[in-house]
Order: sequence, then C-alpha cells, then structure tokens
Amino acid sequence: MLGATAGRTTLAGEGLQHNDGHSQLLASVSEACVSYDCAWAFELAYVVRDALHRMYEGTPEHPDGENIFYYLTVYNEPYPQPPEPSSFPGGPAALEQAILRGLYQYAPSEGSGPRAQILASGVTVRQALAARELLASDWGVSADVWSATSWTELRREALACESWNMLHPGSDPRVPYVTSALSAAAGPVVAVSDWIKAVPDQIARWVPGSYTSLGTDGFGFSDTRPAARRSCARRC
Repeated sequence: MLGATAGRTTLAGEGLQHNDGHSQLLASVSEACVSYDCAWAFELAYVVRDALHRMYEGTPEHPDGENIFYYLTVYNEPYPQPPEPSSFPGGPAALEQAILRGLYQYAPSEGSGPRAQILASGVTVRQALAARELLASDWGVSADVWSATSWTELRREALACESWNMLHPGSDPRVPYVTSALSAAAGPVVAVSDWIKAVPDQIARWVPGSYTSLGTDGFGFSDTRPAARRSCARRC
C-alpha cells in the first residue's frame, strides 16, 4: 500500500479535505502491517527490496514468505532526491540495515558548541535540514539530523527487547536499537514529522535524555505548504 497523499502539509491547499495526520498510527495497530515513512528514494529502494524478499522470496523462518503487508507513505510533494550517503559508517550494508530498522544519522553536524539531535521522517527531513542551518547561524547550535524511516518498527523492536528481558531475567538485557543508536548523541532530542505527535511519541520512553515531539495536531487550515507548516509549528 502506498500513501500517495499522506501527511498533513503535503498539498497546495490544506484543511479538512486532507486530514491525514494519523494513518501511520493506525498502521501500527496491525502486527501484519510493516509501515515506513521514508524521506528519500534510496531509502524506499531498500525498503521495497526487503518487502519483496520477506513477502515473496521467504526467509529461513518463513520459507513460503511472511504473512505481512507494507504501508509506505510517499506523499505528493516533488523535491530533489539526493544520492545515498557515501561515507556512512560500515558502508551500504550498514546503511541498509539502519534504514530497515527505522533510524540512521543522515546529516551529522561538523560544528562546535551546544549540541542537539533532530529526528525527522518523510517530507519533514528537508525542514529539519533547514532548521539545522538556522540553529547554527542564529544560535550557534550544532544539530545532527536523523532520518526516522519507521517510528513503528523502532517501537516494535523496543517492545520485543522489553519482552525478552522480562522473560530472561538471568541473561544480559537486550538494549533497544533506538536507545543504542542515540546513546552517544549529545544534547536534547527533538522529533518532527508530518503526523500528529502521537506518531513520534511511540518511541519516547526509549530515547535517552530529553525528548520532545512536534507534530501536525489540529485542523491545519491554510493555503500553501509553508503557511501550513508555520501554522502547525505555532500550535505545537
């Protein structure tokens, strides 16, 4: 399934005619639904390849394919597509695994001074990159931008770790991927998306340190994308 008009700020005119701030949250309630909120085409390529493998080629645990389906939000906003990062630690294989697990550092900051972390998904990754420039120029804050390709997959993996730890009290505890990925990240963490705050809030309790979610809660009446995003920022 492709959400081609997903999110709340991706049409030229906003309002009740396009009020999808929650479909990623609805997708999270079905264990059979694997949902992703990718920002870039190269992320989608990895996700689609993995989806075909899991559903049709099969795995050792599911030789006839898994009984699952995918929901991919692709929006309707045209914007330039960059190549995948060429200097990602561990190379393309590590990047692919991080994308599929739901989170990776897309644009590390090279500045000094106070630090911050911005987690963004879908179309808001571009807004996060713009915010990083403003933080650096106006406030002297160096912010790393992370692409959160799936808030739901991050939550499911974290819940699985908690379940395993509860059932194996004598073993070394498993650490959720989102916790380990952000463990060395300095400064407060801010999550942004084109969804209501409840979507990025799914991972709140596993994020080390300060965590704040910004979302598109509200009705969103406006005439352009920039106006819609300014309106959402004021309400949130």
